[in-house]
Amino acid sequence: MKDASRSPGGVTATYAVYALPALPLAAIALPLYIIVPSFYASALGLSLPSIGTVLLAIRCLDAVTDPIFGWLSDRFSARRGRRRVFFALSLPLTSVAAFMLFWPPEDAGLVYLAFWGAALSVGATWSLLPYTAWGAELATDYHERVRLSAFREGSTLIGSLLAISLPFVGGIESADGFHGLAWIAVAVAILLPLAGIAAVSFVPEPPDLSRRRLGLFEGLRYVAANGPFLRLALSFLLNSFANAIPASLFLFFVGQRLGAADLQGPLLFSYFLSAVAGIPIAVWVAKRIGKHRAWCLSMSVACAVFSFAGFLGQGDITAFAVICVLTGILLGFDLALPPAIQADVIDIDTSESGEQRSGLYFAAWSFITKLSLALSAGIVFPILAFAGFDAAPTAASQTPQALTTLSVLYAWAPIIPKLAAIVVMWGFSLDEAHQKELRLKLDNR
Repeated sequence: MKDASRSPGGVTATYAVYALPALPLAAIALPLYIIVPSFYASALGLSLPSIGTVLLAIRCLDAVTDPIFGWLSDRFSARRGRRRVFFALSLPLTSVAAFMLFWPPEDAGLVYLAFWGAALSVGATWSLLPYTAWGAELATDYHERVRLSAFREGSTLIGSLLAISLPFVGGIESADGFHGLAWIAVAVAILLPLAGIAAVSFVPEPPDLSRRRLGLFEGLRYVAANGPFLRLALSFLLNSFANAIPASLFLFFVGQRLGAADLQGPLLFSYFLSAVAGIPIAVWVAKRIGKHRAWCLSMSVACAVFSFAGFLGQGDITAFAVICVLTGILLGFDLALPPAIQADVIDIDTSESGEQRSGLYFAAWSFITKLSLALSAGIVFPILAFAGFDAAPTAASQTPQALTTLSVLYAWAPIIPKLAAIVVMWGFSLDEAHQKELRLKLDNR
């Protein structure tokens, strides 16, 4: 099967249905790292350094679960498809864990956060790995992979907008009753099973291209020899870390540095809404200059635009709103292009090793994403606390040192890893011509 064009309903309908589960999965990911830390600190009274330590420990758990679920996704066998069935089995755990973490009791402490945070991490890993591997195999053309990624990441952004809107509409100042984060808990518990069932029922799964099964150490040798993957993985880690720092600090920056706590929701909404517009732009640019060059270009512009945020202070809302819109558009590039490039580097491994191991490669991809987010929380929150920043909602004012530290971490610290990512990725060798040769070799087997 080549791409999804042979499936009933055509390629566009197939991509659209495949993208549905990305919406509730995004509604899990965004609150976990942007809203949960501030909610558990402000509404439940937990310390920021403790929250950062718990989140970092959960990511250490992922060092074990990611490769396990990636390996299982590749080895799982079922009549209705190894990716589809394995994905469907994960949905109950993911839904329940999200519900419990996002709607905690008023006396929830660090143990509660650690247990349900770990459960959600395991469930989300189990859901995402077969889901993303399925997408990498569903489209095989160089540009079609960008298009499929655009559908999925567009759905991801809609889920992010939902995750942004509901907490602020419902309120996150208190853990009493049916607060805003509880709205997310209910939405995920309903939407994730329904979207998952629709995708499993109507989206086909291409045949497994594996000609043999590799042992653990032999398989790792092929991964280590995949130069384009290693280059992509390093660039993705650096850029993800750069993006995760301001994501972790966004609510504090808007509320304390700009003095506009009531605009946190609208500004975050404008950022992700702009990213929706950025995705078709990313598809257009990538078609003309190639995926990796389009990504490098977007990261370069993001550095230039975001550097101005460090000069903002109380009341500079209009300038910050412009930065949100521009960097939001560039976020569309970050979301759509790297996964499409990742699908290409998997073709190299399939051709060389003889085993199609999309699950294992996306396990590494997933771990890099989570590690970057956890590193940001584990590094910036203790630095903020050391600088005297008070995360409590009752804090009357912050010291000049605390606000300066917040601005430096939010605006300028991310530029260094992002520039490093550009340097690493600029000489990437897997272009459209090379990828077409790989696919021709694989399809002729």
